[in-house]
Amino acid sequence: MQVEPWSPPPVLLTVDLVILTLRRGRMCILLVERGEDPFQGRLALPGGFLNHAGEEILDAAHRELSEETALTAGWVHLEQLATYGDAGRDPRGRVVSVAHLAIAPRLPEPVAGTDAADAAWVPAEAVLSGEAELAFDHLRIVRDGIERARTKLEFSALATAFCGELFTIVELQQVYEAVWGTELDTRNFYRKVQAVKGFIVPAGSERRSTGGRPARLYRAGPQTALFPPLIRPVPPTAEENTREEGD
Repeated sequence: MQVEPWSPPPVLLTVDLVILTLRRGRMCILLVERGEDPFQGRLALPGGFLNHAGEEILDAAHRELSEETALTAGWVHLEQLATYGDAGRDPRGRVVSVAHLAIAPRLPEPVAGTDAADAAWVPAEAVLSGEAELAFDHLRIVRDGIERARTKLEFSALATAFCGELFTIVELQQVYEAVWGTELDTRNFYRKVQAVKGFIVPAGSERRSTGGRPARLYRAGPQTALFPPLIRPVPPTAEENTREEGD
């Protein structure tokens, strides 16, 4: 019996980018409008194929970010999120994507380029709710990226990067609420923040607000890893919501 010589299967490699920031108190994600098939006209994550076999994956991620949105490596720090390779995820064939994540403050308006017809910051809740429908399996990638971002706020001091040099605890709380997508009890949040040594430090000054007491100002402390972590509140179950409505 003659055995056919083995040859590697045709598999293509792409990069997809989950870029998150806060704009006007809302967590937003960078999306592009696809300018070509497949899914022409649909929203998608920035990304694309490697240019050649010698191109490094991280280099390809930064190149695609720059080509499709005009954001350069100086604006964001990309980290690998996960690899997505389901057989039917791309109608062009077997395509494996290495997704990258960046969470950064004060990012500028994107500028569409190459095969993207448009680029914009879209509120994360519009994507998660399905209001903004994404191409390919990009909704799955977005969900994974947002979950990673929410976890980062639990265990790192990332939230302070989205505040000014001086900030109040209420302003810090608003960052957590925007990323976690839930309201927090102010007194409980204050107590938890103060329990993490080196997370924030008093700035020795206050900010006066109209009609209220002056708010104490803080700045980011030297601690980058939070211990104890600021654990997200567990959302109530459907059964608990029903019970509360019946009380």
